[in-house]
Amino acid sequence: MGEEAAGTRRTEPRRVTVVGTGLIGTSIALALRARDVDVTLSDPDPASLSLACDLGAGRPLEEAGHGAPADLAVIAAPPAVVPAVLRDAQQRKLAQVYTDVASVKTSVLEGAERLGCDMATFVPGHPMGGREKHGPGAARADLFLGRSWALCPTPEADHSSVEAVAGLARACGADPLVLDARAHDRAVALVSHAPHVAASAVAARLLSGDDDALTLAGQGVRDVTRIAGGDPAMWEEILTHNAGPVAEVLRGVAADLAVTADALRSWSEAGLGTPLRDDLEPVRDLLARGRSGQARIPGKHGSVRRPEYTVIPVVIPDEPGALGRLFAAAATAGVNIEDVRIEHSPGLPLGVAELYLLPEAVDTLAAALSADGWSVHPGL
Repeated sequence: MGEEAAGTRRTEPRRVTVVGTGLIGTSIALALRARDVDVTLSDPDPASLSLACDLGAGRPLEEAGHGAPADLAVIAAPPAVVPAVLRDAQQRKLAQVYTDVASVKTSVLEGAERLGCDMATFVPGHPMGGREKHGPGAARADLFLGRSWALCPTPEADHSSVEAVAGLARACGADPLVLDARAHDRAVALVSHAPHVAASAVAARLLSGDDDALTLAGQGVRDVTRIAGGDPAMWEEILTHNAGPVAEVLRGVAADLAVTADALRSWSEAGLGTPLRDDLEPVRDLLARGRSGQARIPGKHGSVRRPEYTVIPVVIPDEPGALGRLFAAAATAGVNIEDVRIEHSPGLPLGVAELYLLPEAVDTLAAALSADGWSVHPGL
């Protein structure tokens, strides 16, 4: 059916103003423009605004003129300034409904209430999508596809306002999730903010390594430290606005690491053959709990229990179009690649594409790729 039945139609905005043209604001605008939503943009930085407009994210708010209020205004600003920007937008009557995208919610809500913002039309939000890069040049229209989008309305929020922001999330390809602001902040401390600090701690240790050590760096350390490439100033602000929950998680991580370090040091100082295997119990415990915790991360399409994939390594040349040809060969074989990771050392002519498949598709794809001339290594 082309149209949803009456009474079940989901609200989707037709006119949106985005205040702030950084990574998140511009990505939201691009996603909306892909659905023919009329988007106007505003940013105190003329260069950022100009680039976002050139990317096709929308047109400048000031040039569009002040007509009827937009369906929705998105405040894409740092948490410290969201309340003031919100109050200004409401005083200017930019929209009928307002939301923000800051990664902390309690301090934003408290600040908005102190400034006397209209809480009936404000629904704090947080799309769980991002990159280690920043600015409009890093924006992507598909940044939120399949991601959760937290909505943290206060009791004062109108039901229609909540539905409008949920419609925004869906229009960007995300799944809206309503929860309490404090619960949100505890959750993101666990799954986002503390992991960023932990990644930064690991990456900081690399400063003590010499060139030979760093030459040995493989995909493991790249995976662990990727998010440490984020903007330090931005992350300092995020962490200070969610300091308590983040500190609690980091204390637990630090305790685990301290116990593990003590066990390994005791093993090392005891000498080979002398220590008892039970001395390594803290190490085994942490590794086992780590594996179990990693398995709880929702997989494709948000499923809580992820299927067990089989990995097929395929050698690929470092040349234009190689990955596209590999995917085309899989499509011809009628096999869906569930996930892919690329192992490649800069400067080498070859790399390895690790293809993640459902077990029942392994033999079919391995045979098809081998027949097509690819170097396939199942079972590794």
